[in-house]
Order: sequence, then structure tokens, then C-alpha cells
Amino acid sequence: MEEIYVRHVEFLGFEKRFFPSQHYVYMLMVKWNNLSEKLIYRGYPEIYTFHKSLMEMFPIEAGDIDKKDRIIPALPAPKWLDSQKSTETRQSTLAEYCHSLISLPPKISRCQLVCNFFKVRPEDENPPAQQPNETIVMSTDKARGNTSEISGPIILESYRVISDYSKTSKYEINLLTGDLVEIVEKSPNGWWFCQCDTKRGWVPASYLEPLDGPEEPEDADPNYAGELYITTQAYKAAQDDELTLETGETIEVIHKLLDGWWVVRKGEETGHFPSMFLHKTGEKKEMDENVIRRQIPPPRRSTIRNAQSIHGKGRKGISQNTYRRNSRRFLLQKGDWPNQCSQNVVMKIHIIVTSQFHYTKMLLQPAIA
Repeated sequence: MEEIYVRHVEFLGFEKRFFPSQHYVYMLMVKWNNLSEKLIYRGYPEIYTFHKSLMEMFPIEAGDIDKKDRIIPALPAPKWLDSQKSTETRQSTLAEYCHSLISLPPKISRCQLVCNFFKVRPEDENPPAQQPNETIVMSTDKARGNTSEISGPIILESYRVISDYSKTSKYEINLLTGDLVEIVEKSPNGWWFCQCDTKRGWVPASYLEPLDGPEEPEDADPNYAGELYITTQAYKAAQDDELTLETGETIEVIHKLLDGWWVVRKGEETGHFPSMFLHKTGEKKEMDENVIRRQIPPPRRSTIRNAQSIHGKGRKGISQNTYRRNSRRFLLQKGDWPNQCSQNVVMKIHIIVTSQFHYTKMLLQPAIA
């Protein structure tokens, strides 16, 4: 039987709860080696108790015998009274602690104590709801340990479901048209982790719309300079505005859309391509980071039947003709028209000139009696 162990822990934020009394719990996305992902809730006193037990279990690695041998990360003791400020400022410390913990030798990071602590519990899947909990999301920079620029807490965004959605895996949730969901995490591949009442799971971003208007405020503008990416998996176009690409092809991303279907450029052609099958060139590919592992990309908005928006006007999409026209204009102005285009033109001229030369030579040859 395959050993099950934690491969990554990501801090998402914390909740202020009021039952049975006011307290704070941290939201942790735990990713296991079998590719399952679970959202769990742990209070700081419980985290510290776990830490003390781990130190007792491994006294050498805890530095109890010789301080030079310590490899288990340190963790400050909890305060007598926790406030929202202390809970918030402690997040980066906990994020670094979990990262160091999972990076320890397997005899520690994969021991039963660690696995049991991060294992999902019934109360994680059905948290107390006697009073509405206040959820506060951790900023991305802070979650990665970058404390140079830390923004304040962000209240979860609310979105509306535009069509019924039936989950395709146990990590997703079912949704009905008109449901209101709160977004916990927006993955760049178009799968968003959200909560709807007491349910929590992944849903495709294409089934959600902002409450204020049809336009997604976080969608970036096209970048016709392009960013180099490599395809990590082949994809065959299912619609006219998509591109078919094989594994290992280098392309340029010119528009990153939140639904996970980015617009890419390959030579003269542009088209939509699933971002989950792309990896940026020059960057180390870490399987443990924020992208969720799925076999298929999320559905596109254009494939959703009976979509019911509360907004009079739909989203303003950009056609592939517009992408191609603007892309060519940009490259011409930059003087960097794709090499393959120039090569095609040179080849055509060469064929025409060569053909004309042979035709003229044939006419000038004397007739053979």
C-alpha cells in the first residue's frame, strides 16, 4: 500500500468564529502525495501543542541534546489572549514553519504525528455555523514569506453562479443558478476554490460572475509583447478560436484571462489555449506549488448552456481577428515580425524567381532537330 504523506501546505487566511466563544482559526490548504487537496482549520494553540509533541518525539532533531543538531523549526508560544492583529501578523511565521516542516527528512515530515495533524476532520468539512464566520484572506506575498509589502486583510469576494454545475470529482462542489459563493482562492488555471453555505470545493471560474457588473475587474489587458511559455501537454482545439499544440512547443502568451483560457501566439496564428498546460520558460517547475492538478481544463463560458446573468450586457470578448490584427501591428511597429513569417515570404520569392528562371532558360534553348 502506497504511503500517504503531506507534500505541501498553503496558508489561505483565517476565520474569526463566535461559537462556542470568540476565537480564531487558520485556513490551510493541505496537498497530499496522492494529489488530493483538503481545506482544514487549526487554531494556534493546537498548532503549538502539535509542535511541542513533535519536539518530544525527536529530541535530537529538536536540539535538546545538542543545539547544533536542531533542524526542527522554532515556533513562539501562544499569547494569553489572541487578537485579530496578532492572528494576522503570525501568518507569515506559520507559513514559513509549515514550509520548513514539510521539507524535513521523511522520518519527521512523513511521521504519523504530522499526517494525523494535517488530516481532514469532520469539523473541517462542516464547520460551526451558529453565527456567520468572518473570513479574512492572506495576501499572496505574505503567504510566500515576502513581508516587505504586506497588505491588510481582504474580505472574501462574492460571486454569483450563472448556470447549474455538476461536480466531476470529489474535490468540487455542485452549484445551482443564482447561488452566491465566496472565493477563497483564484487559481490561474481557471479553477477557483470557493465556499457556498457549508460546502467548500473547486468550481470553474467560467460559471461565476461578479455582482457589480459583467466585466471581471481583475482581468489584465492584452500584452502583445508576449511572454514565452512551453506547452506541457498536447491539446487539440475544440472550437474555432482555439489552437492545437503539441507537447514541448514554445509559444507567446499575449492575454492572461481569469477563466484559465489564455490567448497565445504561435507564428502568425493566435488562439485560446488552457493555461494549465503551459509553463513559463526559464522558471523551475515545482509540482508542489499553487496550481491544482487536474486532467482536463475548466469549461469555457461559450460552452455553457442556459447561462443566466443578472447583468443586461454580457462580457466584452475580444475576437481572434482583433488579436491577430493588433499582434501584427505591434510586431511591425517593433520591427520584430515573426521569423517564420519572413522565412515564408523569402521562400515564396525564391520559388517564384527560380521558376521564372527555368522557364526563361527553357524558352531560350535552341530547338533540337
